[in-house]
Amino acid sequence: MIANGGVSKETYAGAFELLTGRRAEFRPRTGGSTDLLIMRDLAERHGAVLTEGPENIFGALERSLLVRRATLAARGRALPGVRAALDALAQMDGAVQSVLTGNIRPNAFVKLDTFDLAGPPLDWDIGAFGSDDEVRANLVGIAQRRSAEKYAVPFARDNTVLIGDTPNDVRAGVEGGAKVVAVATGSDRAEVLAEAGADIVLPDLEDTASFLTAIKQVRAS
Repeated sequence: MIANGGVSKETYAGAFELLTGRRAEFRPRTGGSTDLLIMRDLAERHGAVLTEGPENIFGALERSLLVRRATLAARGRALPGVRAALDALAQMDGAVQSVLTGNIRPNAFVKLDTFDLAGPPLDWDIGAFGSDDEVRANLVGIAQRRSAEKYAVPFARDNTVLIGDTPNDVRAGVEGGAKVVAVATGSDRAEVLAEAGADIVLPDLEDTASFLTAIKQVRAS
């Protein structure tokens, strides 16, 4: 949904310093993983062990992003077509939309809110985040359960579509019980996303009509 201009990796490095008192020497490895796993991997590569509980790690991540919000606004951007895609999907009968991400919920909100994407039609009550589970695929079931509880409609693979731009996003959808529309707006090529199991791969979200057609096709498949 956004390009963060490198601020995401800086956020993990900043959180590592808050937790350990050491500057990060290695770049965090992200690629659609969950925040807790990213932080543990970063610590391991530095020969450190994060003895803090998840809530303390999440707190460090939240503080680290907040002090970088102005930098995010300056260097990042909303990807072309995202707002139009959200608004168009909101007009589709029966569609509800939320966020499924490996980021903790506060940081997911800040990232989207910085670019005026956090409001309706996104329903944050039914999303799933890295603060819910460290296993990315498990987030699909969490979002489905929350959606079913709020809207009194069962959600399963036949009526759940995950949209993502990394192979980890795609695998999470496939393994978690969703259909997947991949968008090649990140660092991974379209063929890589297809090989990961995406039902449909789009080059970007700039063509709203093509995006809606893709959603309808995967729902009907």
